[in-house]
Amino acid sequence: MKTLFASIYRKKKNILPVAVGLISLGTAAQNTPETEQDSITMNDYKLEEVLVQAVRATADLPVTFSNVTKEELAPRNLGQDIPVLLNYLPSVVTTTDAGNGIGYTGIRVRGADASRVNVTVNGIPYNDAESHGSFWVNMPDFASSTENIQLQRGVGTSTNGAGAFGASLNLLTDSYSQEASGEISNSFGSFNSRKHTVKFSTGLMNDRFEIAGRVSNIASDGYIDRAESDLKSYFLQGTYVHGSTLIKALVFGGKERTYQAWNGIDAETMESDRQFNYSGMYTDAEGNIRFYDNETDNYKQDHYQLHWNEKINNNWNTNIALHYTIGEGYYENYRDNSAYADYDLEEVTVNGTLITEEDLITQKWLDNDFYGTTFSANYNNDGWDVVFGGAWNKYEGDHFGNIIWARYSANVSPDDRYYDNDATKTDFNVFAKANYKLNSKFNVFADMQYRNVSYEASNVLESAATPIPVDDTFNFFNPKAGITYSVNNNNNIYLSYARANKEPRRTDYESGSTKAETLNDFELGWRYKSGKNYLNVNGYYMQYKDQLVLTGALNDVGSPVYTNSGDSYRLGLEADATVFITDKWIVRPNIALSQNQNVDFYNEGDNGPENLGDTEIAFSPSIIGGNQLIYMPFKNFQVALLSKFVGEQYMDNYESDNAILDSYFVNDFNVTYELKTKTIFKSIVFNGLVNNMFDVEYASNGYMWGDPYYYPQAGINFLVGATLKF
Repeated sequence: MKTLFASIYRKKKNILPVAVGLISLGTAAQNTPETEQDSITMNDYKLEEVLVQAVRATADLPVTFSNVTKEELAPRNLGQDIPVLLNYLPSVVTTTDAGNGIGYTGIRVRGADASRVNVTVNGIPYNDAESHGSFWVNMPDFASSTENIQLQRGVGTSTNGAGAFGASLNLLTDSYSQEASGEISNSFGSFNSRKHTVKFSTGLMNDRFEIAGRVSNIASDGYIDRAESDLKSYFLQGTYVHGSTLIKALVFGGKERTYQAWNGIDAETMESDRQFNYSGMYTDAEGNIRFYDNETDNYKQDHYQLHWNEKINNNWNTNIALHYTIGEGYYENYRDNSAYADYDLEEVTVNGTLITEEDLITQKWLDNDFYGTTFSANYNNDGWDVVFGGAWNKYEGDHFGNIIWARYSANVSPDDRYYDNDATKTDFNVFAKANYKLNSKFNVFADMQYRNVSYEASNVLESAATPIPVDDTFNFFNPKAGITYSVNNNNNIYLSYARANKEPRRTDYESGSTKAETLNDFELGWRYKSGKNYLNVNGYYMQYKDQLVLTGALNDVGSPVYTNSGDSYRLGLEADATVFITDKWIVRPNIALSQNQNVDFYNEGDNGPENLGDTEIAFSPSIIGGNQLIYMPFKNFQVALLSKFVGEQYMDNYESDNAILDSYFVNDFNVTYELKTKTIFKSIVFNGLVNNMFDVEYASNGYMWGDPYYYPQAGINFLVGATLKF
């Protein structure tokens, strides 16, 4: 740890004052007060929470986590995506392609990107089976249907779906309501941003049945030029609850159309025009620069879930779920001066001239199905808290590309496919977790998971000329163990070890990285709670073998490219707190200090492999800090100053001088007021959010394509909204 602080001091002197200032406010963070933090227990649970108890952590487990409730999300829930709403959690860095938090957004935790963050919705995997990514743009306004969220940092407990290689994020959807209710929400803001939401609940009819739902529409022009979004979503659930039985049927989904903004801009362009967008740019027949008006991403995804929870007796409860997800969509691109050979087209002669390349418009399609089951049983008695669980899931995907237009070729029709590949993936896992209370001081935890993954693809390339088929099977054993020591009623200390293994993604096979990755995660933490005040401090050491790290480059559809780094590690110290200074003032600061290193990193140069020694892992800032300063001058009124600092980071693994993404410190201002009425409305809630209130010019993400490219974020901008509750 001494080496960690020495390294940070040498390289980050300019940002230490900011870190010290954040620490001075306290040390730990967006955990809820004691009553909320401890609400998810296995001894005193609500039937709703059985949906997620198999994959959730509790305060007596040796796991590092944060809980966020719907009440905490509500003041800023004005249209921005879930990653942006979670921006102030410890070790979290977020970014948006459009620059204003609407459309494509991403999250990194402890330097691990979204494909390393396991996401489940009611315990059911959400990550895409092939890319492992979580595309929140396909579930716009999902925060409006979320009861609470838990972010586990590190490996965490066993979960379903893609392995957690930096964090796991579990969402629990809305609970059923005892009484009938309705909401109409509208918000508006900068860049023609707007959100319109309608929610309803019948309440429990005959004390047993409830039907509830939501429809939403979000639209924005985006901060980046032409980075507009048109997002529609829905959520419908039927609930039966009686005695010890809970049955829930859910249907939810979304349809998105976004203009592509994943190309970023070079440093020179960022100086002259921060909002410039290269997407869709082409040269017409007269030599004029133009922009194709339909350079868009279009996707529709529908989710179906059926859950049956049963409390058998005071010691046993069970949960079984069936799920099915169907998705279909495409990217549309204008291809300037494209070679016929790359698209399996015959050359043509025009006015006596042989044409071997021309302008094309292509659509890259994905048509996929994902279905399966998850199951768990919980036993609680005589100091034992045991969970048995698992899942079986299958993915079937069809990848194909159509040429819908060509400038010269008369042989092109909208159904012409220049590639057509299919893939299937089966993922099966079983696990057993046990937490045993040895005595009033010690809890011992053990967690064993077996996971089998089978992946077949006819060709992971968008070409039939040099196909790369895949037929691979992995068998993973993921043990976890730890101990929690309760010093007294206010303090506990925990120590844990967890192993995770992760299979390659589709694009990894394309780039030749076919090895599975292994992570050994060691966590040591201290928790303090007193009344409503809460404090977490934890250290971690995450040791990787064959970790796939970001090269800094992107492929032709904006997806990041990875390479195996051999040995690497992440060493860090995190602290977060909730402190009630008075009954009107709350402060929630957090700080994360880390060292992220590739060990003996090799570069494949012109003269063969070159050992570059120890280098920093790309996109892994050594300091991340945040704070929420909340003031409640009177009942139903709240204002908050939200601050976020992200230290400088490299955009490649070679520590290139031109690959540094500068640090940034931004502040948002949030206000909410609920007006109680005696009319047909129960209340009217007014919300306001000023993002980047000091108009800082910064880029939250980038990549290397020879030269550095950046994703600038919006300067000062605002969102305001009103919600009618009845």
